[in-house]
Amino acid sequence: MRVSVRIVHPYAPGFRPAAALFFITRAILAIMLTLNATSMETKAEDVTVPTAEQFTMTASKNGHRYRIFLAKPVLPPPPGGYPVIYVLDGNATFQTAAQALRLQTRPPKGFGPAALVGIGYETDEPFDVDARFRDYTTPANANHLPTRKSGEPWPEIGGADAFLEFIRNDLFPEIDRRIAANPERRTLFGHSLGGFFVLNTFLHDSDAFATYVAGSPSIWWNRNELLGVARNFVGSDPDLTGKRLLIGIGGDELDDMLDGSRAMSSILEPLFKQGLDLRYVEFDGEEHVSVLPAMLSRTVTFSLKPGHEELP
Repeated sequence: MRVSVRIVHPYAPGFRPAAALFFITRAILAIMLTLNATSMETKAEDVTVPTAEQFTMTASKNGHRYRIFLAKPVLPPPPGGYPVIYVLDGNATFQTAAQALRLQTRPPKGFGPAALVGIGYETDEPFDVDARFRDYTTPANANHLPTRKSGEPWPEIGGADAFLEFIRNDLFPEIDRRIAANPERRTLFGHSLGGFFVLNTFLHDSDAFATYVAGSPSIWWNRNELLGVARNFVGSDPDLTGKRLLIGIGGDELDDMLDGSRAMSSILEPLFKQGLDLRYVEFDGEEHVSVLPAMLSRTVTFSLKPGHEELP
């Protein structure tokens, strides 16, 4: 905007000070109002996920603190309550999963309403690396772990049991208090070390969730110990009626990651006879990080689609 102000010499004929002051003041006010309006029009606001909230919880057993993200459904709960999808690394995964859930539950053709819970940490970063190693891993001999790329020593590890205890004893009751949740329709998603935690939970405490989704799981942890655990689990002839497990990985991931996921899927395949709905998916053209959005979208589909139906 261009504003022109004509200055009249105070000794020029016809100069009237009062009138000049009035016009100058009016011009200044016009400029200020225009600038203020422009500022109001361009003011940025934070982008939020509709119907979502966050709060902090402290684990009753060890005092570890977690940032919890919750997306509540808009529609009333179905009989038995809402299905609830729990995603690990909530700081990084919650918003993507929330939008996938929002799109896939749109009426009239979408799935019925469901809730989403992200389990994260008190950080503004996508991941809390040290906390992930602490919570998602089992105890391991340091000699059985590879050298870290940074050359630094491994952080605290081996807290998977305590973390699952937090989920079972602290988080489940809090979510059930906030929404009408269906305890028979809980899903757990995790990626990388989180995928290891998902599989470890399935193999040691399969009743904790109805559906498990392990994305790019770190089977390599502690010299592939989880493969041996899986063989023993299959040999125990468990009753897995109604249980579902999806293992997914990017088709362009490292060979050892692909080998581990393929081996796990092969070992668990006989569990079909025990009622397990087992799926294995490789996402063509995706690597370890880029596969994450696709895995989150597939998690929603796999969690809410009736059992044993074909997935896209």
